[in-house]
Amino acid sequence: MGRRVAQWRVRRNMTQQQFADRLGKSKSWVDKVERGVRRLERVSNLREVAETLRIDVEVLLATRPVRATPVAAGVDGIRTALARYHLPCADRSPLVGELGVRLQHAEQSYRHARYPALLALLPGLLDVVRGAQITLPGATDALLVRVYALTALALVKVDQGELAWLAADRGMTVALATDDPQLAGIATVALSQALRSRGRRRSALEAAIVAADRIGAFRAGDDSPVGSSLRGTLLIQAALAAAGGKDQPRARRALDQATEIARELHADGNRAGSGSGTAGADSPGAGLGGGGFGLAVVEAARVVAEAALGDVSTATARHERLVVGEEWRWLPPEHRAAYLLDVARAYALTGDMLRAGRTLLDAERTAHSEVHDRAAVRRLVAVVWRSADAPAGIVQLATTLGVA
Repeated sequence: MGRRVAQWRVRRNMTQQQFADRLGKSKSWVDKVERGVRRLERVSNLREVAETLRIDVEVLLATRPVRATPVAAGVDGIRTALARYHLPCADRSPLVGELGVRLQHAEQSYRHARYPALLALLPGLLDVVRGAQITLPGATDALLVRVYALTALALVKVDQGELAWLAADRGMTVALATDDPQLAGIATVALSQALRSRGRRRSALEAAIVAADRIGAFRAGDDSPVGSSLRGTLLIQAALAAAGGKDQPRARRALDQATEIARELHADGNRAGSGSGTAGADSPGAGLGGGGFGLAVVEAARVVAEAALGDVSTATARHERLVVGEEWRWLPPEHRAAYLLDVARAYALTGDMLRAGRTLLDAERTAHSEVHDRAAVRRLVAVVWRSADAPAGIVQLATTLGVA
């Protein structure tokens, strides 16, 4: 960027001193910028330099919008798969183990926020697991519930809430037919997120609470970490739904219950020598919700809930403690990046566009697709980049996303 500033200054027939005078800066400041010693860290600095050189900021950044990702094609493929009611008979019955490996690969793509790749995988996975349920009735119910849940979560990410709701509802139908509270809990995590994405917070809250209570009753006397993790994940879904509806008592009660579960898991993990005390990322109760359930997951949810309830100062103080903690770095990239986007929104609501911009850029570095493949994030970037206080990198991001 410094070289481009120097090139345009020369093209405008200005010496460093003349350029500095017009900017109200010192010649030394200009020299350091052109040599790359000093960075233009705020949007206001970028705009001042660009205006003085009589060029657009985008020219100074030399950034071109990236080509559209294949998200739309992936969504169309999923829509077609969900609308396919008569599946062709397979040449052979698929092995349940093979299907499990394919599903784990897809879930891993979700955890790492590889949404274009995941959306491309899901139509074929839906077809083959649904076909397996026909040839192997009962043996693949758990796999089908997880596929529907994963499909719903992926669709929520790319702002396809109605289609996500359809996928989640189908997963619930399969899960409820098995009369297995844990399968119903897995399906409810996805259903709750789909409902919240459409603004149906009360329905999301009630569904999550019912599923969590069923697991609690079913697991009486059972100390399985998978069941505890899933129940904690459902309580977090309930808390976020309640906070979005400004129901502070229910939000905090659900978070307190989730915290208690996380502490028990942490204590059990320490006694067992596992260190983190969280459910494994591959456990069915945790994996589809964005990673292993634990104290960091609950604390991140508490930050988001406090912000939604209007206590942004408390939320941001909690956030700053969370991201320097030991457990933060063990959360999957998708979970960390999605959480950072929520924090960026909280900063933007308070008018702190510098921190909002920095947090957005942190989210982009954490999981590129979480920022570049979600329409809702473009709207946030469009708001932040207009502020003179935003970091300079936001202009480049806004230009790349085509919202500048």
